[in-house]
Amino acid sequence: MAMRSKAIIKWPKQVTTSLVEQLIKAERNVEKAVIVFDSASAEYANGFRHDHTTYSLIISKLLSVNQFTRAEDFIDRMTKESCKVTEDILLSICRAYGRVHKPHDVMRIFQKISEPTLKAYVTVFSILVDENQLKVAFKFYRYMRQLGFPPNLPSLNVLIKALSKNISTIDSAINIFREMPKHGCTPDTYTYGTLINGLCKLSKIKEAKELFKEMETKGCSPSVVTYTSLIHGLSQNNLDEALALFQEMEAKTITPNVYTYSSIINGLCKNGRSLEAMEILEGMIAKRHKPNMVTYSTLLHGLCKEKKIRESLEIFDRMKVQGLKPDAGLYWKMIEVFCDDGRFDKAANFLDEMVFEGIPIKRVTWGVHVKIHNTVVRGLCRGSDGNRGFQVYCRMRGKGICVDVETFEVLVGFFCEKRDLEKAIRVFDDMIVDGCFPEEDIWSDLVCRILGKQNVQEDDELMSKLVVFGNQV
Repeated sequence: MAMRSKAIIKWPKQVTTSLVEQLIKAERNVEKAVIVFDSASAEYANGFRHDHTTYSLIISKLLSVNQFTRAEDFIDRMTKESCKVTEDILLSICRAYGRVHKPHDVMRIFQKISEPTLKAYVTVFSILVDENQLKVAFKFYRYMRQLGFPPNLPSLNVLIKALSKNISTIDSAINIFREMPKHGCTPDTYTYGTLINGLCKLSKIKEAKELFKEMETKGCSPSVVTYTSLIHGLSQNNLDEALALFQEMEAKTITPNVYTYSSIINGLCKNGRSLEAMEILEGMIAKRHKPNMVTYSTLLHGLCKEKKIRESLEIFDRMKVQGLKPDAGLYWKMIEVFCDDGRFDKAANFLDEMVFEGIPIKRVTWGVHVKIHNTVVRGLCRGSDGNRGFQVYCRMRGKGICVDVETFEVLVGFFCEKRDLEKAIRVFDDMIVDGCFPEEDIWSDLVCRILGKQNVQEDDELMSKLVVFGNQV
């Protein structure tokens, strides 16, 4: 590896920590950054030795691309080279494991810290709370206190966050919040924001509003996160108040983020005001805030619910232009709105697009999947586009999607009318194979329609099928 690096880097006679650090920072490719790291100490036999600064940097690079095993290998190298493994380096690995939702690895790495400081305990406590490992988190906090670490503002903020997650513990969170001054801690903007967010999520909007007013009297300016939490809570039941708060933000030059906009759009759509939500979206984009999947999905559901087909199509296309891939649920919404409008050809186009885009169908949406396909097939047949309906039907059969009795009968009826007895009998075949026998009066009607359109007595195969089907009915 050192030989390879010589072709890339021409090292000076004296290699310094600042030079190595500079070269590693400048290298965007992680593999090349590792080569730089290794070559720095391999260039001269009596030369450069890495310290915790360069080790920390290369470990950070590896963690940024989730190469956890290699990052931990560098920890082992530090130990072998008698380079002190600092608490900050181990905590960086803890945070990285927390980011990918691996709390057990967080605890494993934490145990490698020989003498953890209060900062280390609070960091791990916060990760456990963020991962909803609340039982472990509370046990961890009690252990921290037993070791003699006093409560401080960061630890109490995390504790309040943990207690604010459940209706059964929210009162405890409020009590601790009120008792903070006894521990020499003054609640800050984060404290208020955390508690307001918890109250809103638990539908305690009245208490959240009171706390919001209190924080301003205490000289704590609400952040965009605090405003967003309260706006989201208010938009569920008091939209006008949420809109007023949204306007207050702008008056105070607090810039709304994508979550703020999404909350307002969600509230408008739930109250049948999707066109106003469209205006909010336009304002959001004008201020160079990029809508995310939640924003578009919320607005699309609202527009479809109000049968705003043109606007729904516009939003659907915007999503794709922005590089966001609609999921099966959004396709279903578009297909349903076209079916409700009697535009089954457009609905079929969206079904075709789902196949082309390879949209996966989740088990929980399978019932909708079945219903939509049957509806589209029947709609196409009744709209004199039965051949396309037959194509959709064949794809259904190929994917194992259940065909219901009404769909079978509509298909057969269409092909009887068109005198396409081959397809009519093929559908009959599938119908009987599926154990989906028509009622006697429906059966009689279908046979009469076939006999009325063509002299089928001359077709022995057809007559034998009719006899067999008749006997089964």
